[in-house]
Amino acid sequence: MVVQPNDRPGLSWLGAPIDARPLFEPELGALLGLLRGLRPGQWQAAAVPGWTVHDVAVHVLGDYSARLGRREFGAFAPGETLEAFIHRANQEWVDRHRGMDPAALVDALEEAGSELARRFAHADLDAPSLGVSWAGADPAPMWLDCAREYTEYWTHRQQIRHAAGLATDPGPRALSLVLDTFMRALPHTLRDTAAPAGTRVEVTVPGPGGGTWTVTAGPDGWSLAEDPGGRPAAATVELDPETAWRLCTRGVEPADALARARVDGDRRLAEAVCRIVSIVY
Repeated sequence: MVVQPNDRPGLSWLGAPIDARPLFEPELGALLGLLRGLRPGQWQAAAVPGWTVHDVAVHVLGDYSARLGRREFGAFAPGETLEAFIHRANQEWVDRHRGMDPAALVDALEEAGSELARRFAHADLDAPSLGVSWAGADPAPMWLDCAREYTEYWTHRQQIRHAAGLATDPGPRALSLVLDTFMRALPHTLRDTAAPAGTRVEVTVPGPGGGTWTVTAGPDGWSLAEDPGGRPAAATVELDPETAWRLCTRGVEPADALARARVDGDRRLAEAVCRIVSIVY
């Protein structure tokens, strides 16, 4: 049985660093353009279960405010898990801002988002930063924390687009970075999946924004570090881009993703891969 990856020293198992810093400014511009183009009634359209478009936009403002140190979270309730605490704090923030005028909300997003993009532009990618629980890294390197934060904003923008009747933004540069970040959850996803050292699993997403990720079992856990002398993959899983990002954010259930996937080799390993979650869930 492999052990959890955060039980071992070093960070090579997370794979090569990602630099999301240049994408925050264009992501903010895309969000502001989307929100300013909404019709009045679209602000109250359902975006995710329990939240409207307005709620999701307010939530993004809360994320910006938290990263800028402008938001108080309070304390954990007795026996409360990290996931439950985060979900409760997010809901309380949304509830407090439900009456915020959309125009004022967009202005606040522009002000806070611009400052945050400037801060991320100068971040030291090698510095230790906030933990990324779904990757099993605490503390995580800034490059992973930064990329994780970017995926949060990108995902919420897609939810607003869908609520407005638009498809997922097909821009390959952003999608490529999002998928690359999400796949850093693979070692943690497979942490309880037993396999002989050297066993390799390959995940492929075709298309301009896709890629291929190979995770290898070792004596200390699964790893995304390069394994040039590795044996052929024991399992390969191919997911289309829409299924891949939705699976990682639980917009698609694992069984449904597995049914859509092209799988070769060990189905047990493929099933384990499709349990990937790249958000706090």
